[in-house]
Amino acid sequence: MLKSQCSQLQTIGQGVAMRSNFVLRLKISQKCVFPSFTSPSVIIATSQYRAFQHNNLGAYQKSWNLDNWQCLSHSCNGIELHKEFQSVSKLLMQLKLQRSLFSRAALDEKQQSAENAQEENEQPSVHMEEPGEDNGAWKEEAFPLGEFKYKKIEGWNSFLVKLKMLIAVPWERVKKGSVLNMKLRGQISDQFPSRFSSGLSLPKICENFIKAAQDPRISGIYLQIEPLNCGWGKIDEIRRHILDYKKSGKFIVCYIPVCGEKEYYLACTCGELYAPPGAYITLYGLKVQASFLGGVLEKAGVQPQIQRIGKYKSAGDQLSRKNMSKENCEMLTALLDDIYDNWVSKIASAQGKAKGDIENLLNEGIYKVERLKEEGLITDIKYDDEVRTMLKERLGQKLDRELQVVDYGKYSRVRKWTLGLSGGRDKIAVIRASGSISRVRGRFSTSRSGIVGEQFIEKIQQVRDSKRYKAVILRIDSPGGDALASDLMWREIRLLAASKPVIASMADVAASGGYYMAMAAGVVLSENLTLTGSIGVVTGKFNLNSLYERIGFNKEIISRGRFAELDAEQRPFRPDEEELFAKSAQNAYKQFRDKAAFSRSMSVDKMEAVAQGRVWTGKAASSLGLVDAIGGFSRAVAIAKEKAGIPLEKKVSLVELSRGSPSLLEFISGGADALASILSLIRLDESVKDLFEEFSPSGVQARMDGIICQLLGEHRDGQVFLKLIKDYLSSIDTL
Repeated sequence: MLKSQCSQLQTIGQGVAMRSNFVLRLKISQKCVFPSFTSPSVIIATSQYRAFQHNNLGAYQKSWNLDNWQCLSHSCNGIELHKEFQSVSKLLMQLKLQRSLFSRAALDEKQQSAENAQEENEQPSVHMEEPGEDNGAWKEEAFPLGEFKYKKIEGWNSFLVKLKMLIAVPWERVKKGSVLNMKLRGQISDQFPSRFSSGLSLPKICENFIKAAQDPRISGIYLQIEPLNCGWGKIDEIRRHILDYKKSGKFIVCYIPVCGEKEYYLACTCGELYAPPGAYITLYGLKVQASFLGGVLEKAGVQPQIQRIGKYKSAGDQLSRKNMSKENCEMLTALLDDIYDNWVSKIASAQGKAKGDIENLLNEGIYKVERLKEEGLITDIKYDDEVRTMLKERLGQKLDRELQVVDYGKYSRVRKWTLGLSGGRDKIAVIRASGSISRVRGRFSTSRSGIVGEQFIEKIQQVRDSKRYKAVILRIDSPGGDALASDLMWREIRLLAASKPVIASMADVAASGGYYMAMAAGVVLSENLTLTGSIGVVTGKFNLNSLYERIGFNKEIISRGRFAELDAEQRPFRPDEEELFAKSAQNAYKQFRDKAAFSRSMSVDKMEAVAQGRVWTGKAASSLGLVDAIGGFSRAVAIAKEKAGIPLEKKVSLVELSRGSPSLLEFISGGADALASILSLIRLDESVKDLFEEFSPSGVQARMDGIICQLLGEHRDGQVFLKLIKDYLSSIDTL
């Protein structure tokens, strides 16, 4: 029986080019799913499968050799699958090939139901699908959307909420009829705020929108937006929560005294939008620019010797080039086109206009607030006090008193429990990874100094060993960093994903080392404009020979071993050293690329086509198979529940495992001006140290170029040399 079915599979597959990214479906009787990592293969699942499902499933694989009908198997932990077929016909209820635990998506439920209804009457058949096609294996519809559903608090729940509000501690009390006043300005962190932090936190902003929608004490929101220093991924997350909040029927009024493209993109979501007569309006268009220090370093006598693998891997170009490469220009143009098209489309949709009309207005160069009102892009021209007076009239508050408001800081302290929004018994762990990646913690590192590999791995191992958590959401906002640290974290995430569902959710950027982490998860989500990919590596050293000669400095080395002086900075590479250096970088790249292909169940050739160090937007990455679906944190929660077998309508408790307490240095430096000069010198010392470490032969980097990060509107640690110059100048000012 089994032999004839495999024979039919072989016959159907003849003449078809088979690749690992194809999905093969063999329909026989009932469902049976087993992990598969090679191409093409047929998997036999027996009653033993359930005993293996909590182990390392990557090892339990059976594949058919269609030429000799022998069953091959792999073993792990001393357990080997049977190679005999004698009892297979009895145990086999169905034979069906599907992607593995690490596949990019699950089959669509509706499609599965249709298959179940027909499988009794259908003959076995094979269907091939590729990423990007309209099929159940890669369609976003295969995942729950995680949409916010507003439900008014009524009856017994209303009584309980009122009781909780009555007994709430003083700093959690809010007067009835209050307006939530949130000012969004500057940098927005993807981390939960620590005890002494005063900056804006994306999780808290989003949580405040959810609470305000349900809170009977909140009548509406007064949102003030000024220049934002964050990427488009965070902007889209906030935008989504504004739309969710509006489902409650409460008003949201926006005020924009300073308005660029990013600020207006967010503000227009509110619907009711005001600006003062003298507002700074700069709707001129979008741009990306790159700075190059190659000429500056040349005059200083510094020669960067950079090895970057991947024609699009532009990290290091700032130091070694004087202009933009053709490949970098191509990549940046594609990114800018995606961002521009998204901006125009969303603005046109929000304002009920055609895309062409929005483009025409942008090409006019809008700088007058009156022009915005004429075109219906804002509701009216009003000062802040006039908007507040309007709100007092709307709410029936006394005009001779201040508008009754609760600010962002105070409302952030209101617990969800007070509003009946606390989670259920099932727990999902949330691990946030933000900033540049390093392997170990530095001397002056703080709790907010980026992703420290050894600390991150400890958290992953704790979650893997714990039975408290049903699933894990890995929230990533990182341009990359140390390649070894990225690889070690990839391994630990893979091990975690073998024991429980792991969902990767990207914020502004998850590129290079950041993508290295994400690709280990079972499902990868990104926003439309998340910057991701950048599968490549860069390393190098600085030849300071000319600089040393100019300043009269000399350095002599006694060594043993042909390549012992590989990292010597007082001379350039010898030809044999340069060859070895290039081979080392190429080896690091191949490991990254091959593991990306393995993690995403793609052929190496196909992964190579989308790798080469190229950065993609989330939208483009989704069509290429690097990302499974587009969505934010709420969708990640919904998918985690589904993968963990938790009903979507059931509440879960999200346990944040990345809440950091501020170090003594953070606390002191935040309020002690007397230490400014000392801290400045420390930063200068650290910048010099970082500069040489990152481009030393032992410091291979899986990092996204700092030039790309300018698209995010925020300074990143990737621009080390610019940071060095800045810290040097600041140290002069304080001495």
